[in-house]
Amino acid sequence: MAGGFEELDVYKEARTLRKRVYRLAAQLPSEERFSLAQQMRRAAVSVTNNIAEGHGSRSFRHNISYLYRSRGSVCELRDDLNVCEDEGYFLKEHLDDLRRQAETVVKLLNGYINYLRRRLAESGRPAPPTETDQRLSEGQT
Repeated sequence: MAGGFEELDVYKEARTLRKRVYRLAAQLPSEERFSLAQQMRRAAVSVTNNIAEGHGSRSFRHNISYLYRSRGSVCELRDDLNVCEDEGYFLKEHLDDLRRQAETVVKLLNGYINYLRRRLAESGRPAPPTETDQRLSEGQT
């Protein structure tokens, strides 16, 4: 399929991150195989799944919603890396490279979200509120 989600830079980077997370999870101690390792794998798969599902959705608005979920999964994954560091499973230096790649994925997701928000605005429909808009409407700063 021409123009599929596999061609998106954000998907390619997220896919690489997912592969690296799988390799890392396989190196966790045996007592973590059915908890932290599975959690890390689910979060990593969620990142790419949501990019793919959003791309196949029927509207810019739905795609944006899936991308926000994907971004949330990256944040979840970053916390899992913190657990790995806090428990001494891996050296900080080894995890920092994965953290940088996760941050790259977040930046690419943000760029894609902004692109879709512009396309949505060009279509004459209002874009969904940003996180800042939501916090302000709830009285948070």
